[in-house]
Amino acid sequence: MSAAELPASPPASSATLDTDVLVVGSGPAGASAALFLATYGTRTLLITKYGRLSDTPRAHITNQRTMEALRDMGVEETLMALATPWESMGNTTFCTSLAGEELGRIPSWGTDTVRHADYELQSPCTMLDAPQTITEPVMVQAAQERGARIRFDTEYLSHVQDDEGVTTSVRDRLTGAEHTIRSRYLIGADGARSAVAADLDLPFEGPGAVAGAMSIVFEADLTHLVAHRPSVLYWMLQPGAEREGVGLGVLRMIKPWTEWMLMWGYEVAAGPPTFTDEVVRELAVALVGTEDFEMRVRSASPWTVNHHFATTIARGRVFCAGDAVHRHPPTNGLGSNTSIQDAYNLAWKLAHVVAGTAGPALLDSYDAERAPIARQIVERANQSIADTGRILTALDLSDTTDVDKLEAALALRKAPGPEGEAVRAALREAIAYKAHEFAAHGVEHNQRYASSAVVPDGTPMPEYRRDPTLYAQPTTWPGAKLPHTWVTRAGHRVSTLDLAGRGSFTVVTGIGGAAWLAAAAELASTWGLTITPVSIGPGEPIEDPYGSWAELREIGDAGVLLVRPDLYVAGRHAGAPASAAEARTWLADVLGAVLDRR
Repeated sequence: MSAAELPASPPASSATLDTDVLVVGSGPAGASAALFLATYGTRTLLITKYGRLSDTPRAHITNQRTMEALRDMGVEETLMALATPWESMGNTTFCTSLAGEELGRIPSWGTDTVRHADYELQSPCTMLDAPQTITEPVMVQAAQERGARIRFDTEYLSHVQDDEGVTTSVRDRLTGAEHTIRSRYLIGADGARSAVAADLDLPFEGPGAVAGAMSIVFEADLTHLVAHRPSVLYWMLQPGAEREGVGLGVLRMIKPWTEWMLMWGYEVAAGPPTFTDEVVRELAVALVGTEDFEMRVRSASPWTVNHHFATTIARGRVFCAGDAVHRHPPTNGLGSNTSIQDAYNLAWKLAHVVAGTAGPALLDSYDAERAPIARQIVERANQSIADTGRILTALDLSDTTDVDKLEAALALRKAPGPEGEAVRAALREAIAYKAHEFAAHGVEHNQRYASSAVVPDGTPMPEYRRDPTLYAQPTTWPGAKLPHTWVTRAGHRVSTLDLAGRGSFTVVTGIGGAAWLAAAAELASTWGLTITPVSIGPGEPIEDPYGSWAELREIGDAGVLLVRPDLYVAGRHAGAPASAAEARTWLADVLGAVLDRR
């Protein structure tokens, strides 16, 4: 179902509506929150002031960690059928224009031979290029099918908290009628101009808007210029390209190779240009490098490059997620991914508190765990813009305004002799360094949590053996994501990640760990929980024929991991319990601490 086909909401009545969780906003954070909560069986209402879902293909890089969350929700295959597949994401190309000189390429998103194994070892999921025009309808439709209610044309106005819940005032934009919605909890996923975050008076750090950029979405068949070097992004070194914006001019593939987004900077102080047909065509011709193509413009809009993050992302019964609390440029492709992962972190906690299987203090861990991630990804995305400046430095340019100097620098890179050789070496190094943007596998997977929802085992966090920005390092250290590897069930290959999740806690042990499984069954029955039992080893329900789980688990055969519903390790015991009583005590203590049931 496309965004246009999603049913419009009827005019709201003046009566107060009631739900467990109200979600404001239908972007990646809001749509995924509704999906996760509905999947967990939590009564959820999503409202958006717009009359439809996103009609512009904004965020698009969908990384493995996000795909793991969507796999857990059962929508991975649906998304894969609609998105541009991993193998077509290819290179990132630096050039003067599509038809002009090519300065170099960098293999991106783990598609190259050298890095591909790193990506395959880390996750059962591929990366995808899936714009919001694809992801939002998939998530919202699945949320609706699982019981979430969706109301379009419903604008958030304000909210008031009390000891029992949140009363939110909204306006029906079709009728003008105002009414209230009563919920136990509220999620503000209403984007970079979040009214919910403003009403909460969340504290923000960072300079805010640091540059201006414009996006022009157009259709044009440019296959003959790019199909031989498939890329998601083509970066253009042209006069004025480094001014404002995201570091250089950009042509972004939306649909191979006939739909594109052009990005160019403008001075924030001066404001965006007027998008006349002449301005749009002139920019497109400059970046394509020829006038010999026809184009149909679908949209043109300005936006700001932000460096802004909230240091607190929740107050009381109200939680903010996505761009509402982390505002940054699209570099590194972190925006929608971090937004969806915010929701994945929060939703299971809300579901357990609403169901009465956890105390309200569990919700404090959302801020403790995700606020540091907001800072991390905002700073990483903005650093990637700064790193683009290395390309100008390699060409001995401070800017691109002097056309003659720019052309001389480009000519020197092709010249024989020591000077030309030095420029070529420096340019290769500068482009290769952009792996910190286009192959930042560690940024995507190495997020570690420290909160009341993680119980330390007394060991220090493992030191990174390689660059933690570039390389993922799996570990079962409490606060890290459960490592992926392939094991077997009845001889059929299955990921360790598929053994957990689906809204439940999981205990993972092996031969000699029967006491952990018995303790889990007893505790689940007593506390009204679902705890998934997993035993891995020869003759066990799950076998480890490759021996790879034994290498990754960092515990003995009879040790145990307690895994949260979001696939993070909540607690770890290295060896067998001394007795069944010790197993019950340890598991009750750890799970009780996580769920605020002590």
